[in-house]
Amino acid sequence: MKKTIQIIIGLMCAGSVYTGCTDQVLFGNDFINKAPGGSSNLDSIFANPDYVNQYLTNLYNKQYYGLPYKNNNIQSASPYNGKLDAVTDLYQMHWSGNKVWSSYYTGTFTAKEDPLISFSNDNVWETVHQASVIKENIDRCPGLSAHQRDYIVAQATALQAFAYSLLLPHYGGLPIIETTIDGNNIGDRPRATFAETVDAIVRWCDAAKDNLYWAYNGNDAESSQLQTGRWTKAGVMALKAQVLWIAASPLFNSDTPYYGGSEAESKHLVWYGDYQQDRWKRALQAFEDFWKENEANGNYYHLVQPAKKNCDGYRIAYRRGYINDDSPENIHWTKVAQYYGTQGSYTWLNWNTWSVNRLNLSPSVEYMEMFPWSSGQPFNRAKDMKYQYTYTVGEGEDAVDWDVYNCLSGQNDNLFFKYTAVRGGFVKTATRDPRLYENARVSGVQEMLDFNREDGSSSGNIIETWVGGQNAPTSVKNLDGTLAESMTSYCPTGFATYKYVLCQNEYWRDYDMHWNVLTIPDMILMYAECLAECGRNKDAIEQVDLVRSRVGLKSLNSSYNSGLNLLSNKDNLIEEILRERACELGMTNARYIDMVRRKRTDWMTKQLHGMATYRMIKNQDNKWVRRNAPYFGNDKNGGMDEPSRFEYEFFELFQGRRALWSLDPESPAVKKWLMMPFPQDEINKGYGLIQNPGW
Repeated sequence: MKKTIQIIIGLMCAGSVYTGCTDQVLFGNDFINKAPGGSSNLDSIFANPDYVNQYLTNLYNKQYYGLPYKNNNIQSASPYNGKLDAVTDLYQMHWSGNKVWSSYYTGTFTAKEDPLISFSNDNVWETVHQASVIKENIDRCPGLSAHQRDYIVAQATALQAFAYSLLLPHYGGLPIIETTIDGNNIGDRPRATFAETVDAIVRWCDAAKDNLYWAYNGNDAESSQLQTGRWTKAGVMALKAQVLWIAASPLFNSDTPYYGGSEAESKHLVWYGDYQQDRWKRALQAFEDFWKENEANGNYYHLVQPAKKNCDGYRIAYRRGYINDDSPENIHWTKVAQYYGTQGSYTWLNWNTWSVNRLNLSPSVEYMEMFPWSSGQPFNRAKDMKYQYTYTVGEGEDAVDWDVYNCLSGQNDNLFFKYTAVRGGFVKTATRDPRLYENARVSGVQEMLDFNREDGSSSGNIIETWVGGQNAPTSVKNLDGTLAESMTSYCPTGFATYKYVLCQNEYWRDYDMHWNVLTIPDMILMYAECLAECGRNKDAIEQVDLVRSRVGLKSLNSSYNSGLNLLSNKDNLIEEILRERACELGMTNARYIDMVRRKRTDWMTKQLHGMATYRMIKNQDNKWVRRNAPYFGNDKNGGMDEPSRFEYEFFELFQGRRALWSLDPESPAVKKWLMMPFPQDEINKGYGLIQNPGW
């Protein structure tokens, strides 16, 4: 695997040498007046097949990278901006210098700023322009066979389709540009309708697919694993299905506009203008075409299965699925650089260690409660956690009641682990969905899940997120006694991010960061939603169960969910699919896309919560009392058993309290956030951009 990556990155670096061969793509009037490239430069590039391939490789460098990256001019990859999922109900940012906090949480964002996904600063139009340069000039290059030309053009077309797909769910209809730009035709490129934009992306995917390899698993240099990272037939077929799935969703496929009264809506720039069931059927067919082709190719892409059916075994299978870039779950991924032995330039790793947490995306209680018990039974705080007592802080009108809970099984806590006494000690068993332990740091999880063992057995010290633990602040209380998250805490909500961060000691050593664009679990769950929308609930459940069984969970339609009537109730089934997507696809911005396309403004307006965990020990009077101190390096040395009993207090998050939390989810002030604004300075240039509703 490492050799493969090295070669890929080497090509990327070689290609970057030729960045200056064409002029930079600008916007508005500057874009109009800018020539597409000097002829001498083009003559040089297209006189040599090696130069053409290097130019194409440079084009791959312009893909959205996903993970925050140091010194990168891509808006959506900047570590100082944050992740889209932090705008949903899953995570809370805890650094006021972050754009998510300063603009989104405060509600002060305007069209004069760059959104987290930028219309002009995410290399979309640079990609479109340079793809057109290739397609318009490829016939000038001597020494290329017809097959080679078709292969290069197909990759350029796939990159163009991908660039448009990044903006589609955030902006709606876009200018359709299929040629290099000169001063005579930009005025003819205003925003296309939403339908026209979708159809253009689909057309490009269809045009590219038959000249691409299904996967890079061949025996010649062009089709071998050494080419991994380039677009494939599987990739563009999956991208087509994803785009049609987005387009069929309620934001765009509805009889009612999401905002109302805007020019963009009246001209069908942000929706189709009506609801048609056939749009879901069209998406469904695209997914089934993908699965049929994948089967014809020996099911090359598939879920990683556990070698051992316990929590560690399920976790390592789940982790290898999303972490390893050569995983059979990864249909397409992006990477920008490679470093061994260190985190290198990825600020995602660098700023999310235990010692530096300015960019910490902390999971909310609401997210943690989406994960079921290990049996598959849904978690229900009212039923699964035992009320202990209430204490009052303050007096009179300022008095606040705080409820205290535990989650006991005998003398042990079982919120995350069950401790069963055996001769000479105890057996520790995870009690929740294994994906929880991969998405969040919680008390009791061991620091390392060893990649070098097939079953991924855990090792190292346990993580201590209880108050006073080694991985948590000494206190989470204000001076008046009320609970609060800390800006500088390791676990400001009571939990900390784990997915894509993992343990630096084991991960930075051997593995490179990449960002998954299209994956098999995502494809399965998108497909399941299409099936449900087309009235095939039973088939949809079977698809969801493929993802659940990989981590040892019972069927979605087990007796635990009998009250939901999932075989007949489409709305309940889709709600469960959305929850499964949150559990499976944490940290990938999937929740944000789901929030937008399903018009779930309630996810933007609900007050989120944190949870303070208190470790309990028996004092000399045989009474349970709180012990706000570390275990490792402290009590363990004194001979105490691993902590197994806790109390919990829930509190409202207020650091970075979001302006939208106090608003009606159906109000225009909230609904406008479903789409991102075009830059106002681009609107003012008058080349055909119509602003999105509310901005």
